[in-house]
Amino acid sequence: MNKIQRRKAHLIIHSAASAAAGVGAGMAQDATVLLPIQTAMVIALGKVFHIKLEEGAAKALATQFLAQKAGQMTARFLAGKLPVAGNIVNGSTAAAITESYGWMIAREFGEEYEKKVKV
Repeated sequence: MNKIQRRKAHLIIHSAASAAAGVGAGMAQDATVLLPIQTAMVIALGKVFHIKLEEGAAKALATQFLAQKAGQMTARFLAGKLPVAGNIVNGSTAAAITESYGWMIAREFGEEYEKKVKV
């Protein structure tokens, strides 16, 4: 991943994580709302690395689903233990999941891009 790609990925990922935090805090991490945010993030990252979504879509969506479920379980557990801070926990968890997911996808797409460039 070159510097320009890293900067673009940084902006895309942090924007998506911020949106996810806002949604997560207000809607208790409703996956139906987080899914479009994270899907748009993956599409935008694909464009940065000149990768058509078909190439990584199945793997990306499966990973996204698993990450969301793990985060939801963690957030629900913690929110139940800390009812006053539940929205903060949900928002922080949604942002953290989206951030880590975004960088995981960026690294994967970056590796695919490097393979194409070397060939």
